Amino acid sequence: MKVRLPVRRAILERMTYEPPGEGRSGKLRLDFNENTSGCSPAVVRALAKLTPKLLAMYPEYQQSTRRLARYFGVAYRELLLANGGDDALRVFFDAFVEPASSILICEPTFPMYRYYAEIAGARVAALRYTTEMEFPLAETLAALRKKPRVLFIANPNNPTGTLLDKTAIARILRAATHTAVVIDEAYAEFSGVTVVPWIRRHPNLFVVRTFSKAAGLAGLRLGAVISSQANVALLRRAMPPFPVNLAALVAAEAAIRDRAAIRRYVRDVQDTRRWFAAQLTRIGATSYPSAGNFLLADFGPSGSALFRTLENQGILLRERSREIAPGFVRISIGTRKEMRRLLQAIDASGCAPGRASKKRSN
Repeated sequence: MKVRLPVRRAILERMTYEPPGEGRSGKLRLDFNENTSGCSPAVVRALAKLTPKLLAMYPEYQQSTRRLARYFGVAYRELLLANGGDDALRVFFDAFVEPASSILICEPTFPMYRYYAEIAGARVAALRYTTEMEFPLAETLAALRKKPRVLFIANPNNPTGTLLDKTAIARILRAATHTAVVIDEAYAEFSGVTVVPWIRRHPNLFVVRTFSKAAGLAGLRLGAVISSQANVALLRRAMPPFPVNLAALVAAEAAIRDRAAIRRYVRDVQDTRRWFAAQLTRIGATSYPSAGNFLLADFGPSGSALFRTLENQGILLRERSREIAPGFVRISIGTRKEMRRLLQAIDASGCAPGRASKKRSN
């Protein structure tokens, strides 16, 4: 019997999003902007207290939401929890985006904005960061005149590391008279810049946060949307009744109780990021200023061969050749020991940009 299922055209016409391959355990994982130091030991202790009876119950959200809201400095009804940052982004498409309506993004950026837009059958208006990885502010302000449903801005931006200052964000919010402005602050702990305090001042502002990066809880999936009470109530209509699992709630509460661990990790990343950027310059690679826990680097013509060599040695980086240009790669900032291992592998490969240029000149 032949069966033809009525699949939506938007699904048939798009490519499946392919995350990094399986089998990453035991490798040097500098490809996914994960916290390579791991979460706070307080998280592990809290999870160990979960009982079989608790795990058999549907989770309750009120107490956890109140505690996490205090952590972000907002009211209980100004916070919406989601199953990771990705799920927090999806709710904007469910609430605001209809087939053939448009969203606005600036690429290269987090691919999930385009991913969800294509699934929704929306049109994507895509601007470009400059060759120096600067945000296209003038072009964005002009594009807002066409009234896209949603504007997504990752701040700091992934993969460029670009940080948009608050003056520019304020201009965008004033210009977006018919547009929901989503500021994705997945890496805000590393930049120290947030517009969360603005949510009551700007009715078109939504802030997305995650516990996957600085808190080291990527495996448990917990994200959040922060906005005015009215906006959160609207988004809640598009959410299922139990979007977040109990373990994620318990882990997040333990993580924010041990804020010293988060601050320590952020400080280590910032110090190592500065040191590693200098090391990239030493070996002839070009890196761009970053406010996240990663660096975007250009290794030039030898880059692709280098990345394959490193992968064969169990060192994983996130190549960005297709989105930007051949030789570009995003490198997560791990521990100082991990970054030294990466540098040693690059030096030993014979594919470092400086060494490759010397070979050409001989």
